[in-house]
Amino acid sequence: MRSRKLNTNTGAAILFIIFGLSFFIITVRFLTIEITGQVDGKVLAAKAAKKYMRTSVIQAQRGNIYDSNGDPIAENVVSYNLVAILSPKATIDPSHPKHVVNPRKTAEALAKYIDMPESKIYELLTRKGRFQVEFGKAGEDISYQVKQKIEKLNLPGIVFEPASKRAYPNGAFASHLVGYAQKSSNSAQLTGVMGIEKSMNSALQGKDGKIKYEGDFWGYILPNSSKKVTKPKDGEDVYLTIDKKIQSFVEDALNKVQKEYNPKKTVVIVADPKTGKILAMGQRPTFNPETREGLSASWHNEAVETAYEPGSTMKIFTLAAAVQEGVFHPYATYKSGEFRVKNVPTPIKDHNGGVGWGRITFLEGLQRSSNVAFATLLDYIKQDKFKQYLEAFGFGKPTKIGLPNEASGKILYNYAIERYTTTFGQGTTVTALQMVQAATAIANDGKMMKPYVVEKVVNPDNGKVKETKPTVVGNPISAETAKKVRDYLRTVVTNKKTGTGTAYNIPGYSVTGKTGTAQIPNPNGSGYMTGTDNYIFSFLGMAPKDDPKLIVYALVQQPHLKAGELGSEPVKDLFNPIMKNSLQYLNIKPEKMGTASTVALPDFTGKGRQDAESEAKALKLTPVVLGDGDTITGQLPETKEKLLPDGKVLLKTNGKMIIPDFSGWSKRDVTSAAKLLGLRLKMDGEGYAVSQSIPAKSKVKSGQTITVRFENP
Repeated sequence: MRSRKLNTNTGAAILFIIFGLSFFIITVRFLTIEITGQVDGKVLAAKAAKKYMRTSVIQAQRGNIYDSNGDPIAENVVSYNLVAILSPKATIDPSHPKHVVNPRKTAEALAKYIDMPESKIYELLTRKGRFQVEFGKAGEDISYQVKQKIEKLNLPGIVFEPASKRAYPNGAFASHLVGYAQKSSNSAQLTGVMGIEKSMNSALQGKDGKIKYEGDFWGYILPNSSKKVTKPKDGEDVYLTIDKKIQSFVEDALNKVQKEYNPKKTVVIVADPKTGKILAMGQRPTFNPETREGLSASWHNEAVETAYEPGSTMKIFTLAAAVQEGVFHPYATYKSGEFRVKNVPTPIKDHNGGVGWGRITFLEGLQRSSNVAFATLLDYIKQDKFKQYLEAFGFGKPTKIGLPNEASGKILYNYAIERYTTTFGQGTTVTALQMVQAATAIANDGKMMKPYVVEKVVNPDNGKVKETKPTVVGNPISAETAKKVRDYLRTVVTNKKTGTGTAYNIPGYSVTGKTGTAQIPNPNGSGYMTGTDNYIFSFLGMAPKDDPKLIVYALVQQPHLKAGELGSEPVKDLFNPIMKNSLQYLNIKPEKMGTASTVALPDFTGKGRQDAESEAKALKLTPVVLGDGDTITGQLPETKEKLLPDGKVLLKTNGKMIIPDFSGWSKRDVTSAAKLLGLRLKMDGEGYAVSQSIPAKSKVKSGQTITVRFENP
């Protein structure tokens, strides 16, 4: 018994020693940690700070883009992303759940506000092992109004994360110029992808800030914790030279032409020739920068990124070179029709099939847009000298406007034939922007202005402004030459008999400029495309002539033309309203110009042939008699319709019907004659008549078929 008690006491003593020793060791350990603040050589405070320290990004606001009047073109708006918390760990107080507790009810409610089926929402809300889920595109860009409606439902676990969204309040508006910005896959920050949004991205984007703080498991800031904030640097605001009103004129005209003619491409640029400011730039196809709708149809800014053969608008600069060299004598004559280049078997031909107009003056050659006239002028200018002028006008190199992917074009000048064809815009390629830059030298008395689209950049924090100044990039011609060129080009618009640009004559404003009908190279690389619509129709014009305030360049590629329509018609539907409305908007008063008098047609039917002809001539009209009879039985235009002086009056007689010579007639006049004679008309080509299947002065019968071939000017 005594032995058992001794053993018990011994065991208790041993246990006491073990527990006492353990307590001593733990006490020493705690005291050591408290005094040194370290465990195994590691500072506990640092480990604790690391465990609880949180870092959050404070996003910088992307700068806005404004037009020249301060109206927003691209701006930031607040939107929200929908998030559902699924993990019960998010809930601390069961009476106030922070996670989704009723997936079925929640899915039913959310389906009324986001574009996602209830079944799909329910599937997301019941996923196992997920702390939270998002709802893809259906849950992004939630407006503040929708957010408020969902919040009023008090759905546990449904939260919103604020997000910055780029908005383009004008929709499809100078879209390729402005471009768009979007979030990249690895960043929440908006990045410019196209246009100004891309080229000015570093200025617009700014620099994100950050905040460091002590937070709990859920990321909330702990009470009395320290915080370190690095403020964000917001992006700068960019003001463009684009004028919203003029751009609206451009967009409206583009929409009309797109709807009526459905061309493959359409481009318009409006510029201030005194400064180089681009006041408007638009194209079709286009896209909505906010929704990206239509973007797949055209990724390129056609005015800047696409080089093409300009056609006869290039004759403006050939003319300027000839005038500057003193070799353009407007009333000297040359033989039109064909021009042969040494050792080249195929001649250069005028646009009427090489028929030409006989021996005519160089001024008439300009008005008729004669290729032969300009090929002939090259022999006077000299080939090496002409290339110097092309380079002086800025062709073959980018304008450095500051937009992405600017093309340079190419002066094709290796062989003799290329040098001659360059004079009338074939072979050598240009951009629309280069053509406008070169035209500023004509409009601005010889001073060629660099085009630009960014007027100023403003720092929103300190108000500091970086402003773009107009820059003269060359003086290819003198002021005297520029004035003469504008005078000569004015006759292209005003001369009703020979001018190819009469469609662009705007009453009250002295428009001067040049038409263009450019062939399009075959995609397979062999020659040019054929067919009545396979051209680039254009007009490069300025007004008023004596002191141009605006340059408008409009081009339409491959429009769908109806029978009897000319390629100038869709271009006119662009140029005329844009130029007229823009001049009026800028308070450029109409000039006091003589208005062309018109003649109301009398009734010629029943009158003798000779009397009818004499009466028509007395009214300064051009009578065309169809038939060998002595009495007039029909006429076109009809009685009381109005004609300008020199207009054709078709007079049908009671005798046998005789076909006239259609050479040089427009489609409209040929159509009227065929209608009056009762002929079935087939038309081939565009422009003006160059040949006919039934020879002139032949007798015809009603119901016969005649084919008339046309050539584009």
